[in-house]
Amino acid sequence: MDLNGKVSVTEDVTLISLNDSPANIDVIAGIFERIAEAGIDVDMISQTPPNGRHSSLSFTVSGEDFGGILEIAAKFREVNPDIKISVSSGNCKIAVFSDSMKGTPGVAAKVFKAAANANADIRMITTSEVDISMLVVKADLENTLAEIGKLLK
Repeated sequence: MDLNGKVSVTEDVTLISLNDSPANIDVIAGIFERIAEAGIDVDMISQTPPNGRHSSLSFTVSGEDFGGILEIAAKFREVNPDIKISVSSGNCKIAVFSDSMKGTPGVAAKVFKAAANANADIRMITTSEVDISMLVVKADLENTLAEIGKLLK
């Protein structure tokens, strides 16, 4: 599968994780409503399966929105003191995308093998039928892109 030209990079991405947050869709909706009201754009979103009444929710924002997110997260922590907030700044998102990925077995295996060959520190992965996005630390960006280029040709 040739995905040449179907890889994009977004730099200066901050990962926010809310661990031990309530596994309640009303709470999750409230978090993203507050973020939207603050004019902050969220990109990648991932939730772990609930463990009892709790789960972990992670999402990414641009580095410039970091401060605003921390204010919002701190307010939620006041209401839900069990929430543990972790932050990872200065990351890069690599997105591999193509309509031809839909129904094509092995694309994820190739992308993940490329990341493994680069020994990349992957912070988050999100996918759809036509997109695989990985959040990597900036130091691993160039090597990971080079490996993706080799394996997807």
